[in-house]
This record gives sequence, structure tokens and C-alpha cells, in this order.
Amino acid sequence: MSTIFRLLLRVVFAVVLVSGVIALWEAFKTGNWFSLGAENETQTTHAVVLEEVQALGKLELVRYNFKDIVEHEQVVQWLPNPKAVLIVQGEAIGCIDLTKITTSDVTEASDTVIVHLPEPELCSYKIDHSKSKVYNTEYAFMEEAKLVQAAYQHAEQQIQKAALEMGILEQTKQNANQILRPVLEKVSGKKVVLRYRMKATLAKPR
Repeated sequence: MSTIFRLLLRVVFAVVLVSGVIALWEAFKTGNWFSLGAENETQTTHAVVLEEVQALGKLELVRYNFKDIVEHEQVVQWLPNPKAVLIVQGEAIGCIDLTKITTSDVTEASDTVIVHLPEPELCSYKIDHSKSKVYNTEYAFMEEAKLVQAAYQHAEQQIQKAALEMGILEQTKQNANQILRPVLEKVSGKKVVLRYRMKATLAKPR
């Protein structure tokens, strides 16, 4: 056996020995002495039940993304008012429910097709909790969870209000004319005119 080969064996043996000592020491510090080298096993059971199947026909045409700094304060007597400050991100989506269209809503005259669409809807508005956070709370004590929940509820209502005030329904109409009308003209081979026949409706937050 050559000298170089023996030297390599000694180096390999030293590395293995040091690695083993380090692993034993880490196991001792973390309390996993008896589970060294064994992977932790987990067991999970599920009981998934299909409750409802819904037919979806709402064409989403515009999404507004919002960022809001919410200061929510609850007025109380004798004690300082509990306060929560949130940094909130959310969205509102404008859509048209195509399931409401019937054959009577489509009329044809020579080279033109007139389609009467239902009025646009604010089909959803919600907070993205994965991108939102509680910045600070004061004097909440044991009621902090309720205070934060109330602040999020007010923030969600503000998203609905802001979306409507900023014209999301009108923007939905414009996008329908830009997106839906060319598709219908391509399919029918005729000029398509989009009209609306109902008042706008609001959906509940999801």
C-alpha cells in the first residue's frame, strides 16, 4: 500500500469521525438523541365531502387591486380606546353573468347582431390575508382578536365602496366592449352591438 493511499485513508477516516462527533453533539443538544438517523413520521387523515356543485358563467373582465392603511378604534368608557392599525391589500372584480342571457336577448338585423347583456356586477371583493398584516395594536388586552377582526371587516367594506366609487362597473362595460364584442363578431361574421338591460347587482364578499 503506497504512502499516498494511506494518507488518503487517514483523511477520509478523520472526516467521517469528525462528522459523526458533530452529529452526535447536535442530537444531544436538540434532545433527539434516541431518534438520530430516523426520519420523523406523520400521519394525516381526511374526510372530504362534496357539498355543492355550481354552474359558473360569470365572465370576469376587470380587477382592481387595493392597498389600504386602516386605523380602527373602538370607543369605550373609563379606559383608553383600543386601537388597531392594519396594512391591508385586497381586490375587487367586475364581471358579467352570462347565464342570465336568453335567446330573446339576441336580435339580428341584416348585417348586425344586437346583444342585450345583463348589467355588470361587482362579483367579488375581498382582502388578501397573505399580503396583509397587523402593524400595531394598543390597549386591546384580551380583546385583540375581536378588534383585529372588526378592523378587517371595515377594510373589506371599504374595498367594496372604493371600487364602486372608482367606476369599476363602467370599466367592466368598457372591457366587455373591447374583449367580448370582437369575439362575437369573429364567431357571427357580423357587426355586434352590446347593450345593457338591467340594474347592477352586488355580490357578497367571498
